[in-house]
Amino acid sequence: MSDKDALYNEILGMMSDLEEDTSLPRNIRRGIAQAKEILTDETKALDVRIASAVFALDEIANDPNIPVHGRTMVYMIMSKLETLSKELSS
Repeated sequence: MSDKDALYNEILGMMSDLEEDTSLPRNIRRGIAQAKEILTDETKALDVRIASAVFALDEIANDPNIPVHGRTMVYMIMSKLETLSKELSS
């Protein structure tokens, strides 16, 4: 497994953890699930999926109802997605 695959799987795992976090409001968990669905939709190119997922996660991070720990995790996921995007372009 390459570093890119490992990072991709780590991101999906983090998204799954947030999706199952019952301390987050339901609409936030639903948004995380949608971003994860975007990221795993293999009918589109990976770089397009990453950009779309980052956009969706940015909207979630700016939601006033998200708790601090959830926002922190969303920012960590976005950072890892940006790292993955840079690795793909190199």
